Amino acid sequence: MSLLDISEVARRTGVPASTLRYYEEQGLIASVGRRGLKRLFEPGVVERLALIALGQAAGFSLKEIDELIGGERIDKRRFAAKAEEIDRLIQRLTAMREGLRHAAACPEPDITQCRHFRLILRSASAGLLPPAPRIAFEAVEV
Repeated sequence: MSLLDISEVARRTGVPASTLRYYEEQGLIASVGRRGLKRLFEPGVVERLALIALGQAAGFSLKEIDELIGGERIDKRRFAAKAEEIDRLIQRLTAMREGLRHAAACPEPDITQCRHFRLILRSASAGLLPPAPRIAFEAVEV
């Protein structure tokens, strides 16, 4: 087994060394020693970083990612719940896109007088459009 130093991990994954150090401080990854001043990692860290990237792309916080992949088993139920959340977001964004496309192409000189657009407005005011998701951003040392 050939250990990877931090610069090699950064090169292979595209994750800056400063972020790797931050992830290590947070307990998401672990170095197994040092070569001089450089941290050393087992090759499996590359796959773990891919899981972290996937979790972040799906909207999980680093804390949630740690909870999901920190144990021996990955909690598939939480992945399914996140997939449902993404489905609701897609539904909301699709409704918004269609409303904007209609507004842009509507032949009515005053868009507020358009029957279709007024229906969209009534749906929005009645809460019939899915609400915007709450997105939390985390500070990541770069």
